[in-house]
Amino acid sequence: MDQTLLGSPLISSSEKGLGCGGNASTKWFDKSETTAELKRQLRLAGPLVLVYVLQYSLQMISVMFVGHLGKLSLSSASMASSFAGVTGFSFMMGMGSALETLCGQAYGAKQYHMLGIHMQRATLVLMLMSIPIAFIWAYTEQIFTSCGQDLEISKHAGTYARWLIPSIFPYGLLQCQLRFLQTQNNVKSLMISTGISSLAHILACWIMVFRFGFGYKGAALSSAISYWSNVLILAIYIKISPTCEKTWTGFSSEGVKNLISFLSLAIPSALMVCLTTSAVIFRIPFGFGSAVSTRVSNELGAGKAHAAELAVQVVIFLALTEGLFVSLISVAVRGIWGYLYTNEEEVVRYMSAIMPVLALSNFIDGIQGVLSGTARGSGWQKIGALVNLGAYYLVGLPVAIILTFVFHFGGKGLWMGIICGSSLQALLLLAITMPTNWEQEATKARNWVSWTTSWLVFCAPILRLAGAFVVAALIIVAVRTTIVTWITVLVLLAFVGKRRRVLAVEGRKITFDVAMYLAKVVLKDRGLVAVACAATVGVMAISW
Repeated sequence: MDQTLLGSPLISSSEKGLGCGGNASTKWFDKSETTAELKRQLRLAGPLVLVYVLQYSLQMISVMFVGHLGKLSLSSASMASSFAGVTGFSFMMGMGSALETLCGQAYGAKQYHMLGIHMQRATLVLMLMSIPIAFIWAYTEQIFTSCGQDLEISKHAGTYARWLIPSIFPYGLLQCQLRFLQTQNNVKSLMISTGISSLAHILACWIMVFRFGFGYKGAALSSAISYWSNVLILAIYIKISPTCEKTWTGFSSEGVKNLISFLSLAIPSALMVCLTTSAVIFRIPFGFGSAVSTRVSNELGAGKAHAAELAVQVVIFLALTEGLFVSLISVAVRGIWGYLYTNEEEVVRYMSAIMPVLALSNFIDGIQGVLSGTARGSGWQKIGALVNLGAYYLVGLPVAIILTFVFHFGGKGLWMGIICGSSLQALLLLAITMPTNWEQEATKARNWVSWTTSWLVFCAPILRLAGAFVVAALIIVAVRTTIVTWITVLVLLAFVGKRRRVLAVEGRKITFDVAMYLAKVVLKDRGLVAVACAATVGVMAISW
């Protein structure tokens, strides 16, 4: 690669426009530029919202089909889908979100060839990460049993999760393709391919569940069929479309180098997404967040600080409007929504009672979703990950447990705890975003590609070692935070309520059972440990 090109600024001084007109230091925007930005974001956000909703609907449709097989099948599939979402699908979505920063800023800086290189790095990393996720899903039954779940439900949930394993590999590929096209403002192709695969998924579920008689196993396997079909459609489009001629130039050896530069954003991005609410309604603000992430990263990469600031202000207005609208609809349909999943009247009544709480949660998620998108577009993933860890583990989780098990609020207590965590997260992200010096952020973005391609090569050995320590530190922080949270909750349970001794004993028993199971996995299943170690060594060797 031309070293002169790598060492040159991303954008010349003559190209440093203000984006939407006006002076970069001006804090007020006229009506015409605000209207223009609003149209840009709606053209991006509309298809992206549809894409994310349809992608999530694949799992939801599978659960709907399984729900009509009986209450046991519905409970098992719901638990397995939630577990797979947190440990796999959300993790992949989060790691793929790092491309919103890398590809978005490279595209804005007109370094088009870097988009394909970044996508190759992301694809390699996500495929390697799919291996340990597959092992986790394979042990879903044992994990649920160790946590005190019903044995029969745990068995069926474990089977459902194992049949979901073929889905995680195409899902990782799909996240890379999605961000690659999204950051080029090429969202119509995503909408069409996702729509086709979603319609095909309905047919696949019916055939696998009822026609072939595979039951809930067929519903899980149909997800893999749908994801692979979407990946194939997008791969053909990227290969033959004239719009990707400059951004996809074929496979390159650069795509397997400097993986640490991708991981430095991918791991915090994964933490940002995994610690937030995962539901179909959350896909709407996530779509708006992806739109503003693209707008902010493109404008910062092009050196247009004024346009980036305007994009943030416009998307906050959109989030408030969307949150209010969707929340009102959620309350209005609370009496009929449950029938989409089951015919059990008790379940329908419970869902009707909890929908107003979910509506409030959605409104707050709308705000934090677009602020998280701003963070991804600006490259603030590490800050966002720390905010999420603090908001959910130190506030949301303890409040949810106390309201649920001490004050016996049931499911409402869990959601109220989530609302507390989301509210704190939104406030912290807002406090970080509003006073931002966008001129300074634009300067950082202009230096990003040259930094990752020249300085990283020079300091690669040090960065690899530092990256390993950072990853280990993040894991240690997460584990220690979780332990501290559980200790705090158990202490509170020991002193609150008449059944304090029983609650404390149960808490210790659950903690002991989980610890014993993890010890058994490490001591007895040496093959699992060997594969994990080999995968880790492989990642380090490839990055070297």
